[in-house]
Amino acid sequence: MATGRHPGPYDSGGGTDLADILERVLDKGIVIAGDIRINLLDIELLTIKLRLIVASVDKAKEMGIDWWEHDPGLSSGARSRELEQRNAELEGRVAELQALTSPAGQEPADGRPGTAAHDRRERDAS
Repeated sequence: MATGRHPGPYDSGGGTDLADILERVLDKGIVIAGDIRINLLDIELLTIKLRLIVASVDKAKEMGIDWWEHDPGLSSGARSRELEQRNAELEGRVAELQALTSPAGQEPADGRPGTAAHDRRERDAS
C-alpha cells in the first residue's frame, strides 16, 4: 500500500518562501493603518493613530518619503548642513556684537579678511 506524504506547514515544496515574500513586499510596499480609541462613558480618553509603511528605500523615495535624508541623527549630509547653518548664524551674531562694541565710526581691528581693518592694511601695504 502506497502512502503519500502531504507537505507540512514548514515544508517549502512548491510554495513561496520567506525571501520571495519579503522581496515582493519591499518591491511593492505595504501600508498598515489603524486607530485605537479608548472611551469611557462617551468621553474620549485616548486616541492612537497607527500608520506603518514597509517598503524599500527606492520605493519610499518614489512615494516621496525621504525624511531620513534630512534627519541629522541618520544622515551625515543633514548633519553637515545643520552645522553649516549653525555656523552662519553664529558668525552673524559675532558680527552684530562686534558692531555694537566697537566705537562709533571705527571698524573692529581684528585683521580678518573681509573687514575694513584688513582692507586698510592691504591698501597701506601696497
